[in-house]
Amino acid sequence: MNNIRSNKYDVIIIGAGPAGLTAGLYAARAKLKTLIIENKYPGGQIIITEFIENYPGFKEPVSGYELVQNFLEHSLKFGAEQITDEIKEIIPQKDNHKIITSTAEYSAKTIIICSGASPRILNIPGENEFTGRGVSYCATCDAAFFKNKEVAVIGGGDTALEEALFLTKFVSKVRLIHRRDKFRAMKVIVDRVLNNDKIEIIYNSKPVSINGADKVESITIENVLNKDEMTIKIDGVFVFAGYIPNNLLVPEMIAKTEDGYIITDDKLETNISGIFAAGDVREKYLRQVVTACADGATAAFAAMRHIDNY
Repeated sequence: MNNIRSNKYDVIIIGAGPAGLTAGLYAARAKLKTLIIENKYPGGQIIITEFIENYPGFKEPVSGYELVQNFLEHSLKFGAEQITDEIKEIIPQKDNHKIITSTAEYSAKTIIICSGASPRILNIPGENEFTGRGVSYCATCDAAFFKNKEVAVIGGGDTALEEALFLTKFVSKVRLIHRRDKFRAMKVIVDRVLNNDKIEIIYNSKPVSINGADKVESITIENVLNKDEMTIKIDGVFVFAGYIPNNLLVPEMIAKTEDGYIITDDKLETNISGIFAAGDVREKYLRQVVTACADGATAAFAAMRHIDNY
């Protein structure tokens, strides 16, 4: 480990999304020496959200970028440090835990993992291009922007069907595109979808491209049985193919669900003393900006209490 400096902190936070930046704010305000490490840029998934209108206190829609900049500035105001670096390894230890990055070695009395989760993408033409301009991965976040418009929902699990039902409160029509001939969701949810006049179900089909000029204008789908294609005019595409927790660097000894989400207690502590998890990377019921912030605050407070008893 030649030429690697050693830095000691009370709290090291992995990830600079809403959970990580809120944790940084609370930890720094509690006079803990705090470092937030992000391998790309502050913001996480929120950075690709064009408008947010359900964050308390912002009565007018605010861009994800603007909101996260406020989070970052607020945490730095109280003395949190934020760096961009690639984390190579997290090494739990009995006393100070160790984090090794591409440029340095750090030790911390506590670690808060806020690495988030990534939507499982379709990986089709137009998806990346129109993300934030008609392609969304969160109906709760973006449904209101499609009032009285027609949208497509991709997926067949509980989340896809629940979000399709939620969208019917706003849109004029939902085309629910599912690659199989029956749903995997719970029967009660399936029954509600089947009985909703605003939802048209297109079975045995998968999307092959999302089309438009400056925004989404249509979607091309393929019948998986006969390979026939058709293009449908729509104003938005909601993708619910699941999420993948960003857990590649999470040590194996930290308990996770079968899907890879970190398991925590009510203090957001993992099964390893002094290591906490907050936000979308942990097993939880609702994944929203406001719940990520709540997680960050809880984890930072719990970290402070842990250090008090250090």
